[in-house]
Amino acid sequence: MDIGTAKPPRDVLKEAPHALIDIRDPDSPYSAADFHNDARQFISQSRSRGRIPLCVGGTLFYFSALLHGLSRLPPADPALRAGLEEEARSIGWDALYERLCKLTPDRSVRIEPHDRQRILRALEIYELGGELGGATERAGGLIDANVPVLKLCLFTSDRAVLHKRISHRFKRMLEQGFVEEVENLRSAFPDAQQTPAMRSVGYQQAWLYLDGSISRDQFEEDVQTATRRLAKRQLTWLRNDPGWVWFDALNPGAMNGVSRFLAATNG
Repeated sequence: MDIGTAKPPRDVLKEAPHALIDIRDPDSPYSAADFHNDARQFISQSRSRGRIPLCVGGTLFYFSALLHGLSRLPPADPALRAGLEEEARSIGWDALYERLCKLTPDRSVRIEPHDRQRILRALEIYELGGELGGATERAGGLIDANVPVLKLCLFTSDRAVLHKRISHRFKRMLEQGFVEEVENLRSAFPDAQQTPAMRSVGYQQAWLYLDGSISRDQFEEDVQTATRRLAKRQLTWLRNDPGWVWFDALNPGAMNGVSRFLAATNG
């Protein structure tokens, strides 16, 4: 999943080593708990060598899990999960989401109606007697471990420019062979369509296009629409999460501003 995830090219990875890249196949789930454990291990190793680890990306739920820990919830139950998936095929995902909303209205607000993985996990936790939406004991994150953290947000203040950049990025993905990448993944992992990786933005729509379920024009439009919605959700999360220091990427002095801020903070 190189092109659709904008994975850094090999020369960049060689010059600036990254952790947690190329560690799973697309048909293998990778949970927030997995990320929490793996990232903490790498961060600890980095700090022990006197380095400053950088966590870069936009998966804010996983980043929150790393900072604040995760609720100690029941482990996955494959049999129960399979039963819920069969029920979804029978009555529809909308019906399962409505059930979740009735059971845990506070939590369901944070779960999108199309996020099948999290809908299943929430219902699974409920069926196993776990507590949803309330105060639960949490597995410690970086904050509890007294690890100093700076949260920097580089954002695009002009929405029109943001949308233009999204369109340009998608065009570049197509030129680099994104559709061919998904076609190869479909051949290598034919049963992976409903995995979290293949339901991510871009891959989900490309799979449907290659299936013949949507047209080429619809595919291109759907990917850009989904990407714009993802960017909006990211900004909403950031605005509701205290402690971020914001820098406007459209400001020519943004990088100097980041450097001055870091120098002043470390000083």
